[in-house]
Amino acid sequence: MERGKMAELESLETAAEHERILREIESTDTACIGPTLRSVYDGEEHGRFMEKLEARIRNHDREIEKMCNFHYQGFVDSITELLKVRGEAQKLKNQVTDTNRKLQNEGKELIIAMEELKQCRLQQRNISATVDKLTLCLPVLEMYSKLRDQMKSKRHYPALKTLEHLEHTYLPQVSHYRFCKIMVDNIPKLREEIKEVSMSDLKDFLESIRKHSDKIGETAMKQDCRYNQWKIIAKIFFSLLLSPNDKAITLLVNNPRHHVLAQQQRNLDNIVSQHPRISGGKKSKKEVCANSDLEVKNTSPMSEQDSGILDVEDEDEDEEVPGAQDLVDFSPVYRCLHIYSVLGARETFENYYRKQRRKQARLVLQPPSNMHETLDGYRKYFNQIVGFFVVEDHILHTTQGLVNRAYIDELWEMALSKTIAALRTHSSYCSDPSLVLDLKNLIVLFADTLQGYGFPVNQLFDMLLEIRDQYSETLLKKWSGVFRNILDSDNYSPIPVTNEEIYKKIVGQFPFQDAELEKQPFPKKFPFSEFVPKVYNQIKEFIYACLKFSEDLHLSSTEVDDMIRKSTNLLLTRTLSNCLQNVIKRKNVGLTELVQIIINTTHLEKSCKFLEEFITNITNVLPETVHTTKLYGTTTFKDARHAAEEEIYTNLNQKIDQFVQLADYDWMAVEPGSKASDYLVDLIGFLRSTFAVFTHLPGKVAQTACMSACKHLSTSLMQLLLEAEVRQLTLGALQQFNLDVEECEQFARSGPVPGFQGDTLQLAFIDLRQLLDLFIQWDWSTYLADYGQPTCKYLRVNPTTALVLLEKMRDTSRKNNVFAQFRKNERDKQKLIDTVAKQLRSLINSHHS
Repeated sequence: MERGKMAELESLETAAEHERILREIESTDTACIGPTLRSVYDGEEHGRFMEKLEARIRNHDREIEKMCNFHYQGFVDSITELLKVRGEAQKLKNQVTDTNRKLQNEGKELIIAMEELKQCRLQQRNISATVDKLTLCLPVLEMYSKLRDQMKSKRHYPALKTLEHLEHTYLPQVSHYRFCKIMVDNIPKLREEIKEVSMSDLKDFLESIRKHSDKIGETAMKQDCRYNQWKIIAKIFFSLLLSPNDKAITLLVNNPRHHVLAQQQRNLDNIVSQHPRISGGKKSKKEVCANSDLEVKNTSPMSEQDSGILDVEDEDEDEEVPGAQDLVDFSPVYRCLHIYSVLGARETFENYYRKQRRKQARLVLQPPSNMHETLDGYRKYFNQIVGFFVVEDHILHTTQGLVNRAYIDELWEMALSKTIAALRTHSSYCSDPSLVLDLKNLIVLFADTLQGYGFPVNQLFDMLLEIRDQYSETLLKKWSGVFRNILDSDNYSPIPVTNEEIYKKIVGQFPFQDAELEKQPFPKKFPFSEFVPKVYNQIKEFIYACLKFSEDLHLSSTEVDDMIRKSTNLLLTRTLSNCLQNVIKRKNVGLTELVQIIINTTHLEKSCKFLEEFITNITNVLPETVHTTKLYGTTTFKDARHAAEEEIYTNLNQKIDQFVQLADYDWMAVEPGSKASDYLVDLIGFLRSTFAVFTHLPGKVAQTACMSACKHLSTSLMQLLLEAEVRQLTLGALQQFNLDVEECEQFARSGPVPGFQGDTLQLAFIDLRQLLDLFIQWDWSTYLADYGQPTCKYLRVNPTTALVLLEKMRDTSRKNNVFAQFRKNERDKQKLIDTVAKQLRSLINSHHS
């Protein structure tokens, strides 16, 4: 049962499915029936579906047959009507064909004329359109052609203006044309080309400026030099106006300071004017500034002036020196600045310009390694720096914002530090004071020139104060050589004068007044030698040299005076003093030379007050002014004189030693000779002639020399008597020695040098006299009894000395009187000597204890 029900259900479902498929076949487009049929073939009831399909077809055929049977009569009637219409349509067709053929034949000429008219109208329209378009395009082409011409002739700023008009006014009207698109595409390239070309011009300008900076700087410094000349002339002129009397005019003309100023200005002219003079167009600064504004409208081709430096020609001496800015054509800078401003790249241009100028500044500030060798090296270095900043100052004042004051100040700070460092380094190598002075003048001119352009230069003047110390040192070295030459070439003898002219000449060179010498007839002699006026004049020349350096340093008169006095003190106390000491200490210097040196230094010492007056005259600072430095010349010459005196004493002693070395005593002589020894006679003669030369010396010097010589002679004779090599001596030898001492005493009594009171000079030989008297008179009882008392007759006899001499006589007695010991007198004498020696030893021991 259940199986039957199941089969029945399945049969119903299959029938329903087949029905659905048949409906889809009836209602679906034939192109889309494939999927429906596939579902039939995919199933298992294919046969039953075919049966269903056949049954449906038969049903539809029956319906079609019924419908045809119902409409058949209407169909027959329609066919009949259609046949009738076909005949009439054929007739109408034939008539239309004939009519068309006739019309075609008649309208051929008209068609040809209409075609020709059509072509003419078309051409007319095209020509009109072409004229209109060309009217729009021709200005564009003309502007483009003008642009190309301007580019070709290097008129870049007008070309840039033309390009702007072309881009913003003309091209938008014809923007749909292909050639316009090409132009539009080329516009950025043209702008870049203009930028590149104008930048190239700027680079050429910068390179030219770098090469010609020294010429620009030289011209600027020359202008400042001319200004300084007029200042000096005005200064002297107003001084004459303030003091119109003849005496004031004479003092003004003869003022050494004015001579120094004039000479220094001539040196400045020589320092600056080392290169050929140059001139340029007589354009004023106002015209140059105006040119910077007019250049925008300039449409002329780029001239040779675009290199940056105008051509210059030689000028006569009377012609005006051109301004530094007149030498330079700044139009490349102005053009490039305007072009970049128009192109919206002004900041790029400013940064590039400043960067390049900084690089050039570093190159300019790098001094050559051999700059210190010649003034030309310094001059070129300063000219380049001045030229650089003159250009920058002009750019600052003629452009708006290309450079600003902060940028200029930054460059100047860098330049100032590097310049000062370079000058400190290179000036330290300068050993020539003339070169140092020229360098100072050049630095002053350099500083004044830049100060005129508004740059602070105080540090340069501070550095000049440092160079001033170096200048003083180089002067001292130079004058050391001058003094050495003067002292070496001097004959150290009084200056002979044969006539009034020579006398006045020397008195004019050296402040000397002596009424007695003036009264003497010619020929006569000055007391000093030639080196006195020469040294005095060289000291004045040194003061002049110091004054030359102090000018234009913005120092007060007191500071100048203090500087001169300090430098002069160094010259006197160090340089001149050393030279005098070296001359005095020379091995070959004689007593005559030493005596003359003492006389010379005495007169130089007296002249120091005149040097004080000389410094006062050139500085106008009175010596009574507070904090005024005093000259130490008197101390220098006193020290030299004292050294010469000591050297005289030393030389006399050395001469005495040389004579004493010639002594040849026979210490074993039994009897003395009849006169003093030959060496001593010669020595006394030498001393007499030497002290005769001392007449011009100060009295104390001659007396001290004489006393020193006598004391040294006494000491040398005592050493000769007591020296260890003399082991034995006789009474006869002592008596001969006594004759020599008496000769010395006679010389002392004769007064070889005036001024000694009584027997003062004889006291130099008192030790020898008492010792010889003690031994010759054999007065031991008195010596031993009175020893140690102030009134002792032999107060100056030292027991040790007496014992040494007694031992030598005792050894002689023992050796020569071997057999005499058997004689009573000799035995008694020997006992006495032993007794005296014993007592002398007792005195020595008691004195030591």
